[in-house]
Amino acid sequence: MSVAPTILTVTMNPTVDISLEVDRLHAEGKNRAVVRSVQGGGGGINVARCVGKLGGSAVALHTYGREVGQRLNRLLDEEGLAHRGVEISSDTREAVVVAETHPWHSYHLVPPGAELTAIEQDRCIQAIIAAAQQFPYIVLTGSVPPGLPDDFCARLVRRIDPSSTRVVLDIAGAQLRGVLTENSFAIRLDRREAAGLIGRPIECFDDAQTANDLLLASGATGNAITTVGALGAVYSNVAFHHCISAPTAEEPLCSDACAGDSLVGAFTYQLAAGADCLHASEFGVAAAAATVMRPGTEVFEPATVDALQAAVRVHRIDRPSAERGVAEPARVAEGP
Repeated sequence: MSVAPTILTVTMNPTVDISLEVDRLHAEGKNRAVVRSVQGGGGGINVARCVGKLGGSAVALHTYGREVGQRLNRLLDEEGLAHRGVEISSDTREAVVVAETHPWHSYHLVPPGAELTAIEQDRCIQAIIAAAQQFPYIVLTGSVPPGLPDDFCARLVRRIDPSSTRVVLDIAGAQLRGVLTENSFAIRLDRREAAGLIGRPIECFDDAQTANDLLLASGATGNAITTVGALGAVYSNVAFHHCISAPTAEEPLCSDACAGDSLVGAFTYQLAAGADCLHASEFGVAAAAATVMRPGTEVFEPATVDALQAAVRVHRIDRPSAERGVAEPARVAEGP
């Protein structure tokens, strides 16, 4: 008996990801490469893939266009990943990951993607809003196509009923700044976006706490997660910061292309399964650590995530009492 999907992911700017391996890149002549994998990609598609690998059920809603878009649909069908497409008139983009194996380096080459017409943008909004009503969780993640209005994600958040659907955000740039006046269940920041918000690099847990404080004080969310690279992440709610130390990798690091998507996928999977946000964040950190051991755009193996989770450590810090009254109670609720 199949389980009804509980998570909807949205990918406005998907890719066909082509992962290649070479011994070493040379500036002249031909670099003979081995094709490691070809698969559908983009933030929401990767998140849905992670949810599925963990035994959960997600549907990836995405745009697709012309020949590359048809290839994207075929790849997702062959993979068995549940998805819904919104057709556009321009080609879906293709991205390339090139991995040098001696020594190991990874290069992720990603074009900007196709610009959507006003009609296509409206069609996407209508499709997302209609689909969101069917899911307890919706994940808006990944880059957006060029030319999309800065308030596109904010308009989506505003129209999704928080009493029936919880919004998890992992977005960047103008889209992130736009949602700071709205209210989402959880927001994840990577180091680059967090640095842009606080005006300095994210180099330690204290820096991540500052970024989370900003999100919580704005009222944009009651659950903030900022990643700190190999150190791990900080999960914060209205009462506490939780510094989550990532396990030390015993295997060499291969690629961080899908580490953030793995964290968000594992986090949302745990929420949908009934976990609270802290436990979900710990599991997400373990999933990200497991993914950086994989080449190209490959994500974690579930057994590795389980093994690494046992090595995750959490240090709780009280947030100043003066800050606790900033967010409304509905904005700080944890769990399913």
